[in-house]
Amino acid sequence: MFDSLLVANRGEIARRIIRTAARLGVRTIAVYSEADASLPYVREADEAVLIGPAPPGQSYLNVAAILDAARQTGAQAIHPGYGFLAENAAFAAAVRDAGLVWVGPPPEAIDALGDKVNARNLMAKAGVPVAPGTERPVADVAEAIDAAEAIGYPVMVKAAAGGGGIGMGIARDAEELRAAYETARARAERFFSSPEIFLERYIERARHVEVQVLGLADGRVVALGERDCSVQRRHQKIVEETPSPAVSAELRSRILAGAVAAAEAIGYRNAGTVECLVDQATQEYVFLEMNARLQVEHPITELVTGIDLVEEQLRIAAGLPPAADLDTVTPTGHAIELRVYAEDPVRFLPRPGAITGWREPTGEGIRVDAGYEAGSVVTPYYDPLLAKLCVHAADRDAAIERARAAVRDFVIEGPITNLSFFDRLLTHPRFVSGEYDTGIVAEVNSDDRQ
Repeated sequence: MFDSLLVANRGEIARRIIRTAARLGVRTIAVYSEADASLPYVREADEAVLIGPAPPGQSYLNVAAILDAARQTGAQAIHPGYGFLAENAAFAAAVRDAGLVWVGPPPEAIDALGDKVNARNLMAKAGVPVAPGTERPVADVAEAIDAAEAIGYPVMVKAAAGGGGIGMGIARDAEELRAAYETARARAERFFSSPEIFLERYIERARHVEVQVLGLADGRVVALGERDCSVQRRHQKIVEETPSPAVSAELRSRILAGAVAAAEAIGYRNAGTVECLVDQATQEYVFLEMNARLQVEHPITELVTGIDLVEEQLRIAAGLPPAADLDTVTPTGHAIELRVYAEDPVRFLPRPGAITGWREPTGEGIRVDAGYEAGSVVTPYYDPLLAKLCVHAADRDAAIERARAAVRDFVIEGPITNLSFFDRLLTHPRFVSGEYDTGIVAEVNSDDRQ
């Protein structure tokens, strides 16, 4: 194991990585922007380096500044967390070229998965089910309309270089497709510096289910169960649970096997997530994308398996065998994660501001991964995720009950948060029944307004 680790991220995920590294006796180095100087993760690291002003392009996306911080502090390895540079193949290669250990998948795998069309084609060749769609980006709106006619409406319009739901749109006819195409193209150019767009058949009332995989140092790939991520706003997840209440034992077996095949097809190493859409009517699934990093929602897999995924990431990067016998892991109980944001609970728009009060829920089966505390300031420069409230219990009903109590015990004063939305969600009949889909957020807010 290397003896020092620079965490090229901020907030709760930087704090989370620092905690495991410290437990393993690895010296930790934090990097921070001027806006984040007083956040908890900065003082909890063994050393911290200022890398620039608040705008991400001048700090957390500044490759030269991060590598310089690693050189200054004698860091032997870099963990990118999620977001920012985590899935940047050029950054991963630059870390390796600097003689440092990259805690993540090979740059070649990141590159192969970064282009969503290429990833689709790779998975299809590996025998992983994919939705009907275009095998290359469409050249213009006329070609998009022709493709949609061949695929069959409704279609999902997506950025080929995209992620996080940015730029995605649904079209049910040619008129809607024209509008969705132009919107997706503009947003793809703005956020990903690539205007390329592709189409896929849209699955009505789908469940978003993903599989946690680990590509081990010895070349094996293991799957550690699935997570249901169907509670979304703007195609972005805000609640996850494991196991998925929509997945039968037979379907689970197929999805897990498909995820392993997907990772093996590209020689994947380290932690990754294979995302799928499940058609509840047919109990069939299709590959959506593969995220070449640690996911925001990894804690619920940790809660049901007892495995520290960050520790396994560090061990894989160091060329070591896993700390646990991953071949015999059997998930137990049920876990739920609620992403607590500084945002209004109806329109889900950011609400930055100073935190004047902060009291986390405690007790059996409750875990809070937080990036802030009383006295912290939520700035408008970054994603407004404050904390991940996670619960674990013997079964789903007990987990929901524990989550309700934890939400009501979580006190955040200052910024407006989405905690009141979770209070409504966790008592909504459709969520409680487990028979919900990716439209559940709109349904909860619609029912609340009636």
